[in-house]
Amino acid sequence: MFVDRVQIEVKAGAGGAGVASFLRQKGRPRGKPTGGSGGRGGDVVVVADPDVASLLSYARHPHWSADPGTHGEGDLRHGRRGVDLELPVPLGTVVRDEDGTVLADLVDPGQRVTVARGGRGGKGNAAFVGRTRRAPSYSEQGEYGETASITLELLLVADAALIGFPNAGKSTLISRLSAAKPKIADYPFTTLEPNLGVVEIDDRQYVLADIPGLIEGAAEGKGLGHEFLRHTERARVLVVLLDPTPIQPDGIDTQLAVLRNELRLHSPDLADRPQILVVTKADLAHADPSAAGDVDAVHHVSAVTGAGLVELSHAIADAVAAAVRTAPDREGFVLHRPLPPSFTIRRGADGWLVEGRSAARAVGLADLTVPEAADLAAHRLRRLGVDDALAAAGAQPGDDVRIGDLVFTYDPELADGEAQA
Repeated sequence: MFVDRVQIEVKAGAGGAGVASFLRQKGRPRGKPTGGSGGRGGDVVVVADPDVASLLSYARHPHWSADPGTHGEGDLRHGRRGVDLELPVPLGTVVRDEDGTVLADLVDPGQRVTVARGGRGGKGNAAFVGRTRRAPSYSEQGEYGETASITLELLLVADAALIGFPNAGKSTLISRLSAAKPKIADYPFTTLEPNLGVVEIDDRQYVLADIPGLIEGAAEGKGLGHEFLRHTERARVLVVLLDPTPIQPDGIDTQLAVLRNELRLHSPDLADRPQILVVTKADLAHADPSAAGDVDAVHHVSAVTGAGLVELSHAIADAVAAAVRTAPDREGFVLHRPLPPSFTIRRGADGWLVEGRSAARAVGLADLTVPEAADLAAHRLRRLGVDDALAAAGAQPGDDVRIGDLVFTYDPELADGEAQA
């Protein structure tokens, strides 16, 4: 089964929690802070792997999670970092976010993009020791890992693509030119999925793709070909197969016009792609000498008898080589997204909602009933600019402010203590 587009849900690992711990010593009732920090959660990373052929495993298993970080312990033992989850995909895979934005175009082995980042580990109380804090009794919680819904779309990377109407002979031709073993039958839409074959001619090689049959209206969603038109985008050369036999209702001149129009409607760039015109089934075409119409076809071939196949294979190899010289391989890319705002504020039904990783991090302490921890959280929010932003948005003293699962009372007159971030 060939799967070329899947949507998956990914979840990065949560960070481990820090711990508040003390080394008890004689004469020092509270002892020395020795709480370790939690480990960072693992990231989710999509990696281009030449040994992966399809996206089938992701269609079967659409949910993936990275390892969480472990919690800190006493005696300054820090938590272990969560192992990153690497998701191998075929070369030529495009990664999109939930909004359809292309995050990466992975065409080279080892290219990677991080699609969900692990949560930061919480600090243990030993990490809070400072000039004004000799024995802090609080620690931080670990952050949640990011979650994301992403789409993986495989665009086949081929040197040349066979296109034509259903039953034009594409599958038979690729089976004769290469070692590919496509399904072949005498009914429409035999090819339900793209086939790839490696063709060797003398000392040259090229990758040939058999694209499912196109019909008029394919670019608008008709037939089966519309799902695979995009696979032609990666082909350097288009081999257009024209069927002169009565099985096709239209002559080859009409076939060519329809095919070129569908390519143009799908992507204007495809109309300018190098094309080799081939009239197939030469062993049968003699029954109707006028079938070739006015089309100046470059090659007349028969995949059954082998007539013209060597010449055609050389022509494709020459066209591919010329395309390589004039248009180097398209490089993959990874989109470097700007950092999101540190927080946002909006009015909710029950008060003000402050959202964003920085705001959640500011109040992510293990026990806010400890006065020192509450002071530190208030100081962090003020330094982050949350207080000023609430005032600018119209918050009034006594309004409820929610950050995650925590609800605070807005009080702009609250003194800022001596807590430090």
